Amino acid sequence: MKCRRKHRTRFFVKALALLLTPSVIAASASGIRSLCKGKPVLTAEKSPSLSVSGVPSAEYRKVSGSDLPADAILSEGYGISDESDSYLPGTRLVSPLAMTSADPGDKPYPTTWGGGGSVVRTTYAPYSGNCFFNLRKGGQVNNKTDIPNSDLITESSYLPNFTLSSTNEPQVLIYHTHTCESFEPYVRSEYDTSFNYRTTDETKNVVMVGDAIQAELEAQGIGVIHVRDIHDYPSYNGAYDRSRATILPILEKYPSIKVALDIHRDAISGEGVLYQPYIEVNGKEAAQIMIISGCDDGTLGMPDYLKNFHFACALQQQLESDTPGFTRPILFDYRKYNQDLTTGSLLIEVGTHGSTLEQVQYSGQLFGRSLGKLLNSLKTKE
Repeated sequence: MKCRRKHRTRFFVKALALLLTPSVIAASASGIRSLCKGKPVLTAEKSPSLSVSGVPSAEYRKVSGSDLPADAILSEGYGISDESDSYLPGTRLVSPLAMTSADPGDKPYPTTWGGGGSVVRTTYAPYSGNCFFNLRKGGQVNNKTDIPNSDLITESSYLPNFTLSSTNEPQVLIYHTHTCESFEPYVRSEYDTSFNYRTTDETKNVVMVGDAIQAELEAQGIGVIHVRDIHDYPSYNGAYDRSRATILPILEKYPSIKVALDIHRDAISGEGVLYQPYIEVNGKEAAQIMIISGCDDGTLGMPDYLKNFHFACALQQQLESDTPGFTRPILFDYRKYNQDLTTGSLLIEVGTHGSTLEQVQYSGQLFGRSLGKLLNSLKTKE
């Protein structure tokens, strides 16, 4: 069942005050339009005033209305921890704003910002439409395939097709096909249209998110290999082939690895507008995330795709049980993304290019906490 969603704009973005320097955008080069008619429910309320380095920010208003605008582009696949975060098992992390890289690479993160576009802060609630169905313990699936929802609902009830053991060997592989994908520096009302949201500075790109996930998993006794290699710079094309060449020898060397996660960030934008999807968790903001689980139409060489889907559904339900509202629906579509390499291979979109560095770091912590809980529940009794 392939559906096409048409969006209509219902809002006009205004900055109520501007005490910070302007903001940042540039949609991902892999941006594509959503293909489903489902509509997210967006809340309409004033967000609390935040501060950066002691300077109060402008106040912003969440999006009102039930649709994104017609020109919205959804990429779909291509915060410092304080005492209040003591419930997280991992160590408290340094704010990415305070991190500096010894080698920021050929494309460093900007230090000054221009303007040109509006940042829209919003929260995606459950979607409606015949492309979507609910999972029993929370979360949804966005089915863009010809497989009936009824069949996938049955499949979603199955446990992952792997178990973990009590071992010092690595059991999770974290890597980044689009390593340079980057984020907004902090909450603000404008973005800089000259920045394309890519940087080789690993303290300001998705590698930093992978570090947060890794810290939580290791704190729960799960061995992790985190690949930090850049696969999308200087050339973006061919990144999936390059990441595959990187991780294949690792999987061969460590057959103990059961889970392979390609950590990305999404890109959601419209003409002159950049979207920042977030929720508040224990007084801090976290970027909403999306799991992508690929389906094989018979041409992709991925016969075990449903095993990845079982893992995706178990993970989505764990995430929603621990942090309600944290996830956008699982994207189940005809895509490969190197998900033929294990039966626990998924692509994870952590926030969007409109999310802030601290929002996505916190999301990495929350994601890692829930993933660790799920994986530990799958350990064999010895």
